Amino acid sequence: MTDENAREGEAQKPQRKIPRVEQAAILLMSLGENDAAQILKHMGPKEVQRVGVAMAQMKEVSKDDVSYVLNNFVEAVGGQTGLGVGNDDYIRTMLTQALGDDKASSLIDRILIGGNTTGLDTLKWMEPRAVGDIIRYEHPQIQAIVISYLDPDQAAEIISTLDDKVRLDVMMRVASLESVQPQALQELNDILEKQFSGGSAGQASRIGGVKRAADIMNFMERSAEGSLMDSIKDMDPDLASTIEDLMFVFDNLADIDDRGIQALLREVSSEVLVVALKGADDNVQEKIFKNMSKRASELLQDDLEAKGPVKVSEVEAAQKDIITIARRMAEAGEITLGGAGEEMM
Repeated sequence: MTDENAREGEAQKPQRKIPRVEQAAILLMSLGENDAAQILKHMGPKEVQRVGVAMAQMKEVSKDDVSYVLNNFVEAVGGQTGLGVGNDDYIRTMLTQALGDDKASSLIDRILIGGNTTGLDTLKWMEPRAVGDIIRYEHPQIQAIVISYLDPDQAAEIISTLDDKVRLDVMMRVASLESVQPQALQELNDILEKQFSGGSAGQASRIGGVKRAADIMNFMERSAEGSLMDSIKDMDPDLASTIEDLMFVFDNLADIDDRGIQALLREVSSEVLVVALKGADDNVQEKIFKNMSKRASELLQDDLEAKGPVKVSEVEAAQKDIITIARRMAEAGEITLGGAGEEMM
């Protein structure tokens, strides 16, 4: 390699670590509107939303950042083949690495099985209140299956639209639900198809369970989550204890090791971090401060002091954003979450 090429290679390295979702946004924006649109058609609702937000938040993208992302993409696919034998393995590996097991699974099924976004999958694109209206008068077991099938954050919003008694019944059923037979899932999909359009639900999967209940409750508003947990304790104290052990809340950030916290902070914007820390436990704040440079820690503390009163709902939303990032990184094996749930595992 010549000195000139070496200097060029160094110029293409970014001055910061570019998050994966931002790399995807840069790549799509580099392709142009038509090609980017064709790619987005094959992505699930959550992935589209995440990439779309990343695009909207971009202000200035340097030439070096673009070169770095494009070179990374070329290197990633250069030794692979999407042609002939190995297509399925290639697609599964690529999407799983990009999105994580949970978020990639339904998208993989749609691509490899050849189905469309129909039936149960259509619900993932709908507003939570609209989904709540659709299932409101269904049997609680049907409601539990639908709730278990959707992503935890969307499921939490749907649960919050239901009456208190129904909410408790559904969550208890979610916690006790382990799997649904393919035929039953297909029948449910067919019922929903009458309201949308024909198609397939894909393969049946293991859904529900105590872990799923804990994941859903993690995304509920704090007051609603506390009320529901109290009701579950009255019905089944042991189940409530198990769910609490599996839940990961913002205060549990204090239990993540220093390397994990440092990796997490690189993925969180300073604006979100300031709002989240306004209502954080002292142990969490101390954990964050000690894993930043002295200068960065001082700036963050100054921002916290200068920040005026913040609504509780805004603090909770910011904390949930950080929890979501932490869970995604844990799924990708980039960090290890602490807390009681981790000890059980």
